[in-house]
Amino acid sequence: MTFEEAIKTAIDYETKVRDVYLDNVDNIADETGRRVFKTLGDEEQGHLDYLNARLAEWRETGKVSCLKLKTIVPAREVIEEGVKKLDDHLLERDFGTEREMLRKALRLEQETSDFYRKMVAELGEDGVLFQPFMEIEEGHEAIVQAELDYLNKTGTFFDFQEFNMEY
Repeated sequence: MTFEEAIKTAIDYETKVRDVYLDNVDNIADETGRRVFKTLGDEEQGHLDYLNARLAEWRETGKVSCLKLKTIVPAREVIEEGVKKLDDHLLERDFGTEREMLRKALRLEQETSDFYRKMVAELGEDGVLFQPFMEIEEGHEAIVQAELDYLNKTGTFFDFQEFNMEY
């Protein structure tokens, strides 16, 4: 894959993920869930803006400047604290629709992360453009997985088992 093709493919991935979040904001019954989807959708739009600017730069100059990619995703510890503070009223609700949207978002985030990992590995020096995207998308995966774990009451939180029924 050429560098330009990689940027175009990244734009396609980011568009799909953005659309899953922003197209479903109004389908989320819970205010917190709506905020999460809106926030992640806005972040994905920022990725699209960045990638489109890099593509234009590449086409014009044959080079790309790797400007710092900003993220609104907080540190993992902040995410963990936020999930711990979820209101008890969430326990009484049916979140079937939200679960399905989160599952779809998680699949797309995983595909997008896998793509960025592959580009970092395969494109050598040019792959450095995709390194921050890889890290940010992995953060998005963690957020979506934490919400799914909470709604599914799996007993796990960020891939750690919270309790054990065996002695």
